Amino acid sequence: MKRCPTCRRDYFDDSLSFCLDDGDRLLEGPSPDEQQTEFLSGSAVFGDAETKQFDNRTTGENLPTLAESTKRLRLLAVAGGGLILVALLAWGAYTLSGRGDSGQIASIAVMPFVNASGNPDIEYLSDGITESLINSLSQIPALSVKARSSVFAYKGKDMMPQQVAKDLSVQAVLNGRVVQRGDQVVLNLELVDAATGNQLWGDQYSRKMTDLVQLQNEIARDVSGKLRSKLAGAGPAPKNYTENTEAYQLYLRGRYHWNKRTPDDVKKSIEYFQQAIDKDPTYALAYAAMAEAYILIPSYGTAPHQAENYLKARAAATKALEIDNSLAEAHNAIAAVLKGHDWRFAEAEAEWRKAIELNPNYASAHQWYAEYLLTMARYPEALAEMRRAQELDPLSLIINGMVAMALLSNGQDEAALEQLRKTLEMDPNFPRTHLYFAAVYERMGRFDDAADQYAKLFVLAGGSPEQAAKEAARVKNAARTGGSKAYSREMAQLLEGKAPSAVVAGLWGGAGEPDKAFAILEKAYREHDDGLLMLKAPAVDPLKGDPRYKDLLRRVGLPE
Repeated sequence: MKRCPTCRRDYFDDSLSFCLDDGDRLLEGPSPDEQQTEFLSGSAVFGDAETKQFDNRTTGENLPTLAESTKRLRLLAVAGGGLILVALLAWGAYTLSGRGDSGQIASIAVMPFVNASGNPDIEYLSDGITESLINSLSQIPALSVKARSSVFAYKGKDMMPQQVAKDLSVQAVLNGRVVQRGDQVVLNLELVDAATGNQLWGDQYSRKMTDLVQLQNEIARDVSGKLRSKLAGAGPAPKNYTENTEAYQLYLRGRYHWNKRTPDDVKKSIEYFQQAIDKDPTYALAYAAMAEAYILIPSYGTAPHQAENYLKARAAATKALEIDNSLAEAHNAIAAVLKGHDWRFAEAEAEWRKAIELNPNYASAHQWYAEYLLTMARYPEALAEMRRAQELDPLSLIINGMVAMALLSNGQDEAALEQLRKTLEMDPNFPRTHLYFAAVYERMGRFDDAADQYAKLFVLAGGSPEQAAKEAARVKNAARTGGSKAYSREMAQLLEGKAPSAVVAGLWGGAGEPDKAFAILEKAYREHDDGLLMLKAPAVDPLKGDPRYKDLLRRVGLPE
């Protein structure tokens, strides 16, 4: 046994050297006047190994009352007889562990590590180590690891493990605190049974900033190695993508900005990824991250031309695969280029299947593959794949919104609305939720509601509330006086140049002007606009009976 001399917390894991609460060095063994209490607590009955195993489950910070109650039961049992003591302790160990010794952990959430230094300049470090550990643990077969966007919804919040378990459907939660002291980084880790709040394992790591790469690998190895008997699957050793600490820190800074998803931050992330590559030209993970950033750029309005960004994404992803062909992120990026730029759909699907095979826990690969399946009108498959992405990343706004679009494509309009209501509860200011609401309302003929959702979308995108209200009123008035055709005409005029070409063309088709619609589509075809990949979407239904529509599908390569 070890004890912290400051807070006097006891530890029964001999591998620990420092207190998980205050960081002080632990001292060996109890004081002499406590040995009688230790005898009564069970070591004389079970022996040291069994007592340590039981106490490790009952000394977590979150369960002082349960621990004290269990101690009272032990004392009572000694008075009543040794057999009763054995029975009570065996029952208590099973109950407090939640599943007994034979249970395995099949799912885990790595919560955002707390930056306990009070220095916002190293926020990238606590966030980056968290994300790196998520990626490392995702390589363990049969272990479900919740994605970054879901766990980071809890950043800055003090959540009980039981609540996290309920929200994310996990069995274990890994918490961490990062402290920087000069050139030293101190990291306290605690793995908690999410059902009971009991600590399963904990440790402290103290390293120089120059040893960050080794620190990340050591943590991943310890979490999967020391708990091998509890983790479902004995995963491979974590990969070490670079030995250059400067490159690693620059990569972490890039991921920090990439995850903010603003136009400026996406561009900033590419700058950091490039600096990481300059430091280590063999850093495959940095190349893959750069590729995914270039693919995001058109979606976040930071560049007018799609082709240039797709080509840069291809170059970065290809380099990543030359260095490490087993990198799921690189296969995911290549697949997106093959679909969005090349229209080589069969090859794109093969790459997505490869990415998912390499990392079944990679939520973005499941999401992007599901979007590909929507493009190919394989609607039941798309919904199943998007549900898998949602399972891995249940708090991702974009994934939850896309589940609604998959439901809509499968003809489940009411279910799509219900899914969007849940997404809205997560964050009412996520613009795309309102875009998806408008699409569902249009499909249902609820044009007033659709106009209101478009107005909210324009405001969240930076538009004037007064102008948005004025335009919504005009659209509503048109729908009331002229029906669906008048609504489609007004929306087509409003969305020209702001929405995908296929969507605008579908509106012109709904307005009864198919020639204008196909003029837009032909222009998009000449420019190789990836908006044509929405040709199978419900928004284009008014054009699907025209012979020109089938001809365009054939030329793009989409199924009829």
